Formats: sequence, structure tokens, C-alpha cells
Amino acid sequence: MVNTAETFRFSCRACGSTQGELVLDLGRQPLANNLPRAEDLGKPEPRFPLRLAVCHRCWLLQIVDLVPPTELFSEYLYFSSFSDAMLRHARAAVDQHAAEFGLGADSFVAEIASNDGYLLKNFVARGVPCLGIEPAANIAAVARDNGIDTRVEFFGQRCAQALVAEGKSADLILGNNVFAHAPDTNDFVAGLRTLLKPGGRVALEFPYAGDFVENCEFDTIYHEHVFYFYLIPLLELFSKHGLEIFHVERLPIHGGSLRLYAGRAGEQTVRPSVAALREEEERHGVKTSAFYQDFSARADTIRRDLLALLADLQKQGRRVAAYGASAKGSTLLNFVNPPDPGVFEFMSDRSTYKQGRYSPGLHVPIVPAEELVARQPDYTLLLTWNFADEILAQQAGYRAKGGKFIVPIPTVRVV
Repeated sequence: MVNTAETFRFSCRACGSTQGELVLDLGRQPLANNLPRAEDLGKPEPRFPLRLAVCHRCWLLQIVDLVPPTELFSEYLYFSSFSDAMLRHARAAVDQHAAEFGLGADSFVAEIASNDGYLLKNFVARGVPCLGIEPAANIAAVARDNGIDTRVEFFGQRCAQALVAEGKSADLILGNNVFAHAPDTNDFVAGLRTLLKPGGRVALEFPYAGDFVENCEFDTIYHEHVFYFYLIPLLELFSKHGLEIFHVERLPIHGGSLRLYAGRAGEQTVRPSVAALREEEERHGVKTSAFYQDFSARADTIRRDLLALLADLQKQGRRVAAYGASAKGSTLLNFVNPPDPGVFEFMSDRSTYKQGRYSPGLHVPIVPAEELVARQPDYTLLLTWNFADEILAQQAGYRAKGGKFIVPIPTVRVV
């Protein structure tokens, strides 16, 4: 059920309205990317409320309760280079941007939340000057080791002003899966306007709220993801800061994403894709409360179905593991909260930075991906379902020996 505005205090982080409603309450959750070590298991693990609300004025989906960014990003354990799909996606994006915008040795590209340089290395290979802006010092160090000029900083207006003062205005600003993480979205967009060179472009990618709601991707909700964007609220937000969205593209990655292009107001020709998506959103009713009213019920159905399946597998004496020590996996497992966390023998992951640690909350041990076929559990819960095709192909050996994957979203199914 969607709760009324009177049941909680709300203030929209984009437009300031106090009129909103609670869409989903996921309870108190640990930080999704804080993976404890063995020596941490006896210590208290902080948990924070995790609630999703929608603004009744601008219709921006957002979480209610914030955790300070320094708690979330000062040390980060998600390295994009461990995903083959992300590497392919980055190469294709760079090819597209470089060709369409004529980027070369006289251009300057800035990427916000540049991670380990997985994307910018493609610009470096083309001889295009670039800079990564990455708040996690441990990840920025890896990027620098790979030859990517990287600044350790959170992006916003102050960061943008400092770069411009150094003579670094951008022909292209990139932000992949970072826009939704910035709690002060007005400061973030103002920073884009400041850093952007006249005639320059912004290209942001983020999980699209249309797919998020339609497919009940509630596990995408965690404390880092402050916002869940439709186009409609962003048109107003960008306009307020002197920017204009001139093109949008739907992308399949991450369970459905949107790539948004913007420039200084009046500098770019607005393409038909913008009006088409806005009209589609209005037809679907995203500016009505009724649109969100069954989201919580569908999430609870997935929770009950998964609990029932796990209980049945335990009753049968089946061995169960999990795959993908992801943030979405943390949200899912802590929302489902199985009575016996030991139902999962282990959790496999390709990232060497996560191996040897434990999952947040349930404390499932994280082991190398190769352990899946070595230990051969009967069933494996696929927590990184957004990369299902890639992982199912990688784990063909496990499946050939009879292993089955449980895919939890948009409905619980066994493959």
C-alpha cells in the first residue's frame, strides 16, 4: 500500500515541495557496498531506514532518508572493469560520442564518477584530453595507475568552478550511473552548467524510472541511489539551471536505462525523442498517485515467493548459493531477510576486491566466481540479474552440470 503524506515528513530535493507520498518502505538496511571483513563480524553493523517517496508537485521519485556521502563513497568496492558488459558498453559509448560530436586532440572531456577509468581509457586511446572526477580515493588510485588523470572529489558547483578557474571547461561532460547518487541534485546540475563550454554537451546515463516501476526493480533502491528519474521532472530541473535537454535514448543496460543529452539553453536543436518520451510518460500516468500504488504490493509478492522457494529448497535438502556481491543484492537479501541466513552457503563474485569479505547484513562469505562450478550448489540466486545474459554464458559449465539459477526480478523464476 502507498501511505499518505501525513505518515511521514517530506521535502522534495529538487523543487522543495512538502507534498509527497511514501511508495515503498524497505525497512532498516545496512549500507549496500560496505562489505565487512572477518574481523568486523563481531562489531555492530549500522543500519539506516530505506524508504522511497514521490513528490506530488514535480513527480520526482526519491529516497526519504539520507546517509552522508562520505559514509558511502570514501572507500568503494565496485570496480566497473570487472564487468565485460560494462566495458563493451563504454567502448560503444565513446565511439558514438567521439563521432557525433567530433571530439579530438583539441577537445576536453570530463567524466563524473569515473571509477577505475574503464570508460575514459577509450578517450585516452583516441588522443582526446580528459579528466576523471572520482570521490573514492581507492578507485581513483587504480585509474591513475592505468594512466587516467583523476581528481578525488565530489562533483558539484564548487568543483566545477575550481576546474573552470584552471581553464578546464568541457566540450563533453559524462556521468554514468552517478546522477541519481548526488543528494543535492540542484547543486549537481548547476555544476554541469558551470563546467560546460559554450556549445558543449552533457551526456548522463542512469537507470530509467519507467523500467524501474514497470519491472518492480525495487532492489535498485539503496542509500546511494537517492533519485529514480523520469524525464518529466528533469525537464524542469535542467531548465531552472539554464540547461536544456535536447535528446534522450533508451538503453537496455542495468535493467533499463536512459541516456540524456543536454546543452546550454537554446544552443542545441531539441530532437523529437524528448517530446515523444514526455508524452509517453504522461500517457502512462506518472503524474498521478495511482501509478505508484501497486509497486509496494508487487515487491512484497517477490519477497514472499522467494522466501517460499528458499524454504522449499531447504526442506528438500538442496544446496543454495548466491551470485554477485552487488548493492542490489544487498537490498534484496535484507528485504527478503530469510529466517536462516545460512541458507546461502556462499556468494560468488568476479571482483577480487570483494572476495574474502562478507555480504552486508546476512554476512554470506564472498568467494571467487570459479567456486560456483567447483562447489556446484544445486541452485544459485542471481543477485546481479541485470547482467543475466553475461553471467549465464560465463557459468555455462555450472549449468551443464545441472546447476540452476534463480532470477528474482521482475518475478521469481528458475532457469
